[in-house]
Amino acid sequence: MAEQGAIDTNPKHDKPAEEMLSDWIHCICVVTFDLEFGQAMEMVYPNNVKLSEEDKTNLCYLAFPDSNSGCMGDTQFHVKIKCSQPLNLSQRHINYNTKCPVFLQADHRCLYGFVFFRQIKDLSLPRGYFQKSVIILSQLPFISLFTEVCGTIAPEYFKHGITGIEVAWHDIKQWPDLYAGETVSLPLLGIVLQAQLMCDNNKISSSSNSMVPDYQLPVVVSSLYELNTFGCFSSIVSQMHLLWELVLTTEPIVVMASSPTYSSQVVQALVSLIVPLAYYGDYRPYFTIHDNEFKEYMSKTLNPPPIILGVTNPYFTKTLQHWPHIVRVTDTLKKDTTNKSKVRKGSNLKILDAKPGVYTEYKPFLYKDKSIVKKLLRGMQTKRPEEVQSALLRRHFLELTQSFMIPLERYMSSLMPLQRNISPFKAAPKPWPFNPDNFLASLEYAGPQLTCGIKGDWKGLYKQFFRSPNFNGWYNIRYKGMMMKLQILQIEALSSVDINNWLEGKQEVEIVDMILKIRQKLDECESKGYQINKRIKDQLKVKMDDIICSLPDDLKNVLSNKKLSSR
Repeated sequence: MAEQGAIDTNPKHDKPAEEMLSDWIHCICVVTFDLEFGQAMEMVYPNNVKLSEEDKTNLCYLAFPDSNSGCMGDTQFHVKIKCSQPLNLSQRHINYNTKCPVFLQADHRCLYGFVFFRQIKDLSLPRGYFQKSVIILSQLPFISLFTEVCGTIAPEYFKHGITGIEVAWHDIKQWPDLYAGETVSLPLLGIVLQAQLMCDNNKISSSSNSMVPDYQLPVVVSSLYELNTFGCFSSIVSQMHLLWELVLTTEPIVVMASSPTYSSQVVQALVSLIVPLAYYGDYRPYFTIHDNEFKEYMSKTLNPPPIILGVTNPYFTKTLQHWPHIVRVTDTLKKDTTNKSKVRKGSNLKILDAKPGVYTEYKPFLYKDKSIVKKLLRGMQTKRPEEVQSALLRRHFLELTQSFMIPLERYMSSLMPLQRNISPFKAAPKPWPFNPDNFLASLEYAGPQLTCGIKGDWKGLYKQFFRSPNFNGWYNIRYKGMMMKLQILQIEALSSVDINNWLEGKQEVEIVDMILKIRQKLDECESKGYQINKRIKDQLKVKMDDIICSLPDDLKNVLSNKKLSSR
């Protein structure tokens, strides 16, 4: 393929840079095929958004399907790229992240790209084809929502040019702030997309952050992230419990599909199998031979990393045979496919290009739930709507994941120090360390058997989970949450203490140190988005004023000036 380049045709904007930015969408890109450069970045909108050359090159390669010949017309899929330089999260992103589920948080390390590729015959062009992609980039993993957004904006661009994107961006700038727990209305090019921004406790508030305008527009109810889960797995439905274990323990998986649309959907559906647990391995919904990490993943001397790759290029059939878990899927629903698909041993990899299935030597720790498999197979025979099939599948694995995580959550709660051990004048205590042996012992009386009927080696599965990035990621988030709670409890204790008693007999240096520590704690809590009751804050400010009043005038002035400068 020809070397990548950039065509600088960015339109000029009169508005200030900060007014052009959006918390929802990072930017909109257009990638075209140039005879001199190959796939080239034609435009980034708004033009004040800067993408590194490395990121542009990656996007250009990901913007077109591997095999264009089979993708005539319009093709939609999504990608995920690691940013060469970490992005800055806005304060609104930070506040949103503190309230939403971890798996829906804004990410500063990567960008999600939503691609609309158009290929049509055009004999007036040198190559005989018109080939161009519109890509929406966002730091938010709202897969379903932004796929819909891209499918709305791209046709307007192909019809009206840059004007279509400008009008769409004007609408996007009217979108409400990100606020977990709200139902939002998002006007876009004559329609209104309605979506629910989930809270961490999965409760949706009754109010709406943005009401539909008085004039009637078509309303589309959109999910943030849910896909046609059953459609993705219909050819391998009897292996779903095996796949759930592989994703839960972040085993390296490669998904082989016939198109980037299906590849990206299946990878995303795999990651979603363990909701509400976030997937802490890496995943690439659509991966090509031009990726920077291609050589690393092809190496037979290194163990594959914890990642899920979605590929379509037949070249990967041979080069990835050494991977431990390979999922071959078909995007056509056939009556007999599911019944015939089965777990296949590694020696059968030569037939990967023909038959769907899961190719692995892995032995599951748990028995599959045959009742849900039978229910889904019966639904295929009776032509039950795929929306219903998907809902059944999602609910089953949501409940299975919750049954797996509830004992862990319960044990973590037991590691929290008692509130009576929190002193207002000492550093906040830390949670007790996580002891795997103690946790495993607790399963005898508080294990997943309380909420789940699936049998098997649950302890073995937990031990495997403890060695995975998913456990490390979950534990780190929970530990930070407990530390936040302890910090807030200490601040609350400090706000209710009799400060005059504490002042008796204290040296000036101790008093000044106390003032600085209180301010530092408040600033730290604010910067991290900790929710501290306003009454508590006001009480602390009064106490700080009382402390300052007990000091000599020169120190009063210094501390008062610091107080003003910190505002």
